[in-house]
Amino acid sequence: MAKTYFYYSAMNAGKSTTLLQSSYNYKERGMDTILFAPSFDDRFGDPAIYSRIGLKENAILFDKNFNLYEYVTKVRENFGNLRCILIDEAHFLTKAQVAQIIAITKDFGIAALNYGLRSDFLGEPFEGSKYLLVWADEIVEIKTICHCGSKATMNMRIDSTGKPVKSGSQVQIGGNESYISVCMKHFIKNVEAITRYAFEKEGANI
Repeated sequence: MAKTYFYYSAMNAGKSTTLLQSSYNYKERGMDTILFAPSFDDRFGDPAIYSRIGLKENAILFDKNFNLYEYVTKVRENFGNLRCILIDEAHFLTKAQVAQIIAITKDFGIAALNYGLRSDFLGEPFEGSKYLLVWADEIVEIKTICHCGSKATMNMRIDSTGKPVKSGSQVQIGGNESYISVCMKHFIKNVEAITRYAFEKEGANI
């Protein structure tokens, strides 16, 4: 039976590379895939998913009003053997879109591989991630490390001088120049204006 998967990590863990490799594996075995990516990430110009190591594949762009279920319903008969959809930056999905993905797997028997972050630069959950963590059939962590060598679980936004950014909109597209992955200890230490009060309020001695 087809399943919905959520592959999550901190920034720069190779999510897009893993997604593209997964799509390649399906196609190598004679199965078709459809790739989706958020429409507002226009850093590379054309509608495609790029990895940091140079891999690339065309993608269908979605915004918050895009209905994935309706799209797959319309196009799936155009494929000889559509077996998987893959969503990059899945944390930008809405609750409704996560529900649409679940319905795709159950109604059409098409696997859904979602790749994204758990939380933003303030340590708050994204809407898409929250519901994927609850509703996905399987949840898989893609690990990366902090500069101290510990496992990185948090995303820190930085400015042009490398200093932590402590306010701003949740959505800001960027790569290594804008974000670094850190462990919880260094997230709290460097973004303490955001987090320290919350931890101390709960009686934690950080």
